[in-house]
Amino acid sequence: MQVWKDYQAQNKDRFLDELLALLRIPSVSADSRFNKDVQRCAEEVKQRLVEAGADNVEVCPTAGHPIVYGEKIIDPSLPTVLVYGHYDVQPADPLELWHSGPFEPVIKDGNIYARGSADDKGQFYMHVKAFETMQKTNTIPCNIKFMIEGEEEVGSANLGIFLKENKERLKADVVLISDTSMISLEDPSIDTGLRGLAYMEVEVTGPNRDLHSGVYGGAVANPATILAKMIASLHDENNHITIPGFYDKVQELSAEDRAALNAAPFDEEAYKKDLGINDVWGEKGYTTIERTGIRPTLEVNGIWGGYTGEGSKTVLPSKAFAKISMRLVPDQDWHEISDLFTKHFEAIAPKSVTVKVTKHHGGSPYVTPTDSVAFKAAQQAINATFGKEPIPVRGGGSIPIVALFESVLGLKTVLMGFGLDSDNLHSPNEKYGLANFYKGIETIPYFHKYFAELSK
Repeated sequence: MQVWKDYQAQNKDRFLDELLALLRIPSVSADSRFNKDVQRCAEEVKQRLVEAGADNVEVCPTAGHPIVYGEKIIDPSLPTVLVYGHYDVQPADPLELWHSGPFEPVIKDGNIYARGSADDKGQFYMHVKAFETMQKTNTIPCNIKFMIEGEEEVGSANLGIFLKENKERLKADVVLISDTSMISLEDPSIDTGLRGLAYMEVEVTGPNRDLHSGVYGGAVANPATILAKMIASLHDENNHITIPGFYDKVQELSAEDRAALNAAPFDEEAYKKDLGINDVWGEKGYTTIERTGIRPTLEVNGIWGGYTGEGSKTVLPSKAFAKISMRLVPDQDWHEISDLFTKHFEAIAPKSVTVKVTKHHGGSPYVTPTDSVAFKAAQQAINATFGKEPIPVRGGGSIPIVALFESVLGLKTVLMGFGLDSDNLHSPNEKYGLANFYKGIETIPYFHKYFAELSK
């Protein structure tokens, strides 16, 4: 479609400028200090959808952060694609590790460095610009709806309510999401599944106040030490998770499926070099690709307690804390896993301390059908712009709302991401390749084209 290429070439600088403006808004959903910025970002997304040509665009309030909705219905008899994305971003901490301001986007070595550049502002905005391309060239082949939320990074607590209250408005034939990655621009891939998530916070309390470590050390249990020992016990010598019942419902893949999974290009030495590690780590008996795609995990996301300021303070802390996440695979249920974790963590605590476990949020794992019209449309779209068939892979991350799309709206999802695993998601110096951004804008119209054609 030369008309698409011409329009995108003529407007590529403006496309980028608009994205950079979005990236300057610190729409951190987890921190109430940024609530006004989250609202401001929602209004900005609304304006961009209106300018692109969407109809019935509105900022829909929720009990938390708002959802932006817009649509273009060209013919009710044609198939409809529901595009999902999120405009909220992760906190930028630790700020001192950023090479430039997290909300002051910098373009360097072909990458956009900013919080949210890949997750997910850069990726959902590709869809807005792809839609604009089709709208302005009068080539939209199907109906398109947009639902861009502001709470994905904190568990999408209010999106489920929105889905149930807006079933009619959200009627579609498939959900299309770009919030995942591909192997590389040289080896494009499509995620065929996502892991689920159970996110917990634990608090270990010893004495009723911080104590002098000389006067009381050795006689009173140190919550920080106890917490460290409890966390260490959650993996055995084979890095197998020790929570009773944790693996009971894990869906095991056949030898053939595992072989197919490991056929994807993977350079372990390059992987280690990129991360600055001397060796990989994980559950014995599984490859790195398997450990990050088809196996459940348990990770400490943060741990703190006692004095952490400059200099020294000889204190035995009263409390110690940790945030712990578990990535889940089919057929694990995140509510059940949360309960198993809570029961186990409370059981292994010694009498010298008390334990409090708080469940934050979670979501179910999801596997996409690879024989659907929508998946075939994604394959053909990538083939059209990359010149090669995409490789099916399992994603290690979680998008909890995907399972809800199926249970509430009855819709399957296609995960057509254009990021890279090395984009520093959730980390300092998050980046998104300019080539990836423009390739997404180029490819997405082909998805709509092929989806409309294959749906006939």
